[in-house]
Amino acid sequence: MAKRSTEEAVGLDLGDHFSQVCFFHAALGSFVEERRVRTHPKTMRNYFGELPRTRIALEAGTHSPWVSRMLEELGHEVFVANPRKLRLIFENPTKSDKVDARYLARVAALDPGLLAPIQHRSARAQADLASVKSRDLLVRTRTQLINHVRGIVKSHGERLASCSTAAFANRVAAALPESLQGNLEPILDVLRSLNEQIRRLDMRIKELAETTYPESALLQQVPGVGPLTAVAYVLTMESPQRLPNSRAAGAFFGLVPKRKASGDRDPQQRISKQGDPYTRRLLVGSAHYLLGPFGPDCDLRRYGEKIAERGGANAKKRAVVAVARKLAIVLHHLWRTGKVYQPFLAAA
Repeated sequence: MAKRSTEEAVGLDLGDHFSQVCFFHAALGSFVEERRVRTHPKTMRNYFGELPRTRIALEAGTHSPWVSRMLEELGHEVFVANPRKLRLIFENPTKSDKVDARYLARVAALDPGLLAPIQHRSARAQADLASVKSRDLLVRTRTQLINHVRGIVKSHGERLASCSTAAFANRVAAALPESLQGNLEPILDVLRSLNEQIRRLDMRIKELAETTYPESALLQQVPGVGPLTAVAYVLTMESPQRLPNSRAAGAFFGLVPKRKASGDRDPQQRISKQGDPYTRRLLVGSAHYLLGPFGPDCDLRRYGEKIAERGGANAKKRAVVAVARKLAIVLHHLWRTGKVYQPFLAAA
């Protein structure tokens, strides 16, 4: 490899098998080298390990977590670009791996802040979060299979009684029409297996909350926040110091409205939905509980009820999102300060 200049910036467009590397020299204003590197830990470590400390920009994607961690270990300055902010790449009519790498290299050399860089979680957190995401996949698969069974039975003029998802396979086995039993029994067997796997993952997540991430107990003080939501929140953010203050937690989970102001116009927008979609969904689920019939009286519930009382289209939905946003802020405050949850702090 030729001797590299410290004034060069690298754009790295990651592919599943090969990645495009582009070197841009800021002082010369030109590209000095372009090549492809196999997307494999050993190959990339050997290649980038020979470079002096270099500014490297890559786009967030499937391979960016392990690649960014490896590059940082090698001493490079790494920027993981937020794909939502890279419209100059996505809307390019001549898009290709080489073009993408060139854009990343140029922006990294001139102003990496334009990349709106994100911070990947650690390898340990990523591995533990796999339990949470795996449980979500199994739960969604179970729901689809239950809906399939109900739909098939309904198309034959019959209906199955309502019951919990966990009890569905055993409760409806005897209620299936005789003509469908042979065809649907395999689905029920799969549902029984899914129930067992979900139960094991629930135990695993509870163990993580009690042993590996004891700080999640601070979050579980809030009604409606169980081990699953608490662990997902902690693993997604990793550290309360990641945010400048607790109010930033709403934006971190994409629960604040987008803004599109121009001149005298500042129309109301939907929430941004940035950040981790699953953790945001769990926060919304906790908000539904707080505003539901079993939710206890507290500041969060009263806050949502005031918004719902304003009426109008989708008032209840707006109230749920508002409570989820406030909940994200409260959880961050409890985590950061270690204080005891006060359900009526606003009224004190």
